[in-house]
Amino acid sequence: MGTRSPYCASRFQTVRRFASEVRIGSLFVGSDHPVRVQSMTTTETLDIPATCKQTIDLVEAGCEIVRITAPNVRSAEALGSISKKLRSDRIDVPLVADIHFLPKAAMEAAKHVEKVRINPGNYADRKKFKIREYTDLQYEEELSRLHEAFSPLVLRCKDLGRSMRIGTNHGSLSDRIMNRFGDSPRGMAESALEFLRIARSHDYHEIVLSMKASNPKVMIEAYRLVVSLMNDEAMNYPLHLGVTEAGDGEDARIKSAIGIGSLLLDGLGDTIRVSLTEDPVAEIPVARDLVRRAEAWTKSKRAQEPKVIEEINPFSFERRSSDSIGLSNPKISIGQKEPPTVLASSHHPLSKTVEIISEVAQVQTLAKDAPLEGLVVNLLHSSEIENLQTLASSLIGAVPFIMVIDNRDNGEDVIPSAVPNSAPLFWLSPEATLDEAALARFLALCEEAKHRPALSFSSSHLPDSFGLLLSNTATLPIVTVSQSENIHTVAAYRILAAFLSEHGLDFPIWIRNDERSCLFSQDDQFSSRLLNASILTGSLLCDGIGDLVSVENAGSLDRNRGLTYNLLQGARARISKTEFVACPSCGRTLFDLQSTTQKVKQATGHLKGVTIAVMGCIVNGPGEMADADFGYVGSGPGRIDLYVGKDRIKSAIPEIDAVDRLVDLIQEHGRWIDP
Repeated sequence: MGTRSPYCASRFQTVRRFASEVRIGSLFVGSDHPVRVQSMTTTETLDIPATCKQTIDLVEAGCEIVRITAPNVRSAEALGSISKKLRSDRIDVPLVADIHFLPKAAMEAAKHVEKVRINPGNYADRKKFKIREYTDLQYEEELSRLHEAFSPLVLRCKDLGRSMRIGTNHGSLSDRIMNRFGDSPRGMAESALEFLRIARSHDYHEIVLSMKASNPKVMIEAYRLVVSLMNDEAMNYPLHLGVTEAGDGEDARIKSAIGIGSLLLDGLGDTIRVSLTEDPVAEIPVARDLVRRAEAWTKSKRAQEPKVIEEINPFSFERRSSDSIGLSNPKISIGQKEPPTVLASSHHPLSKTVEIISEVAQVQTLAKDAPLEGLVVNLLHSSEIENLQTLASSLIGAVPFIMVIDNRDNGEDVIPSAVPNSAPLFWLSPEATLDEAALARFLALCEEAKHRPALSFSSSHLPDSFGLLLSNTATLPIVTVSQSENIHTVAAYRILAAFLSEHGLDFPIWIRNDERSCLFSQDDQFSSRLLNASILTGSLLCDGIGDLVSVENAGSLDRNRGLTYNLLQGARARISKTEFVACPSCGRTLFDLQSTTQKVKQATGHLKGVTIAVMGCIVNGPGEMADADFGYVGSGPGRIDLYVGKDRIKSAIPEIDAVDRLVDLIQEHGRWIDP
């Protein structure tokens, strides 16, 4: 982990990070308190009855903390009426005022609610996106100005017994931070630390911290960094986790699970919010599912810490080095220089060869921009080898294509001879990694039969003799992990990657999502499998681990293929369609975000590799569209501004025309293709 303080107690088992206890009304976060679930109202704050009703709906769904926007002093004053109405109805859920830009609104809100959230990027700064070099003296003068602007709120919260969230958002960093640290995870962490130091100077510590981004990879790095930097200054404030502007539907749940779930798995996080561009009540079941996983992981039986040294830098993304495997019939490459290869399995048994061939053909015809690149086949008995040979020969035209034969369940170590003019075959044996002799025998059988080995290792059984043997193998294998006792699956892959690195082996790693790789007790709900796959695959991809990815338990072949691509896109490891950044709506929103997001998706959802942001207002506008190519931003009632990057190109377009004008703008910049 380099010279930085470690961000977690262990990367191989879930040990919850100790955080100081913070009181939010009648609720406590941090310390040994449960991970809390929160959400935000989408009603206009001045509509007091509607805001109260939505708050009650959220509480009834299991929400423990409710945030309400206060974009101006009038809205901040309305929080008092909202609080009184809820308390009279015996709803004692802690309320949080969401503040941007206006210290006066924050000062007013602190009179009425249990917690105030401020964004350090815009609380005391007016963002001008100017490039300016600060001398050390000028920088100190800026910090003095910040101290003067922020201190009154700190002192009021301290006096009234209120807590505070310092919520950094990627893309809304101050010009001061941007010019010294860039629009980066480090900049996000430093932005929060500026405010933490001011609060600490007043002996005020009732603070929760967040580092939100729409890109899970950025978000994960930012949280890791801020914990490491806090450790260096003896700070241990609780963390609120969230992927901001995640969007809606399956993609939003995947991105949220990757970001939030990965950090919970490493023991970070004291309260969470899943941000969806949907009814806020829909956020709660997803958040509660993630919390249940965190509780199970922290209670699981502790294994002995493995004696391996990781070469991965958890604070700065870099893809793991891996060898390139070039295959023909037709040509496909696997390895570090290529995007992760997409594998999937059919729900048909191998005996249904005709059905599998038909299913593959249909998938490849309908999914030309995101094709299946490999098929995982379970060989249950040696009597099915003839079916296997027929299938391999039939798939030679399914460009590009490989087959991985999983032979683990039949107890046999049988490898047929090479199949002429067939899809390239990888073979996974049930016996191969039991001991050195079995591994040597299997590698020899693969070489003789002209098949490539696929090796599944247990993290608890990786002797040095394996490393020596594998360093002399003639044919590069792909490697994956088998289920390990007393250790979660992400840790097993991390141990495997460390073992390979220690022995100078750069074999491609295959991330499998099947029943055996489950990170949490499996059930029949697709939502459970979706979260498990997102956390497993996303955690590893955001660490730079993974050259092949498969989903084998989501249903049909096409469903498995589609989910694999969605996982890769969620982790920003491979882009196969339009990327949408959409805020979850709040009382500041100037149009119906749910319906508008769907209209934008219908018009632009075929633009592979283009990122489009749909933002309800300017607060979450150009700053929060940190990596979007185009932006659709509410600027007033019924009016839309259009952006290219962070530059506003068109202003105050009537909402009825805005989607068409967005399409025109994309065309003008050469990014449009016809559906």
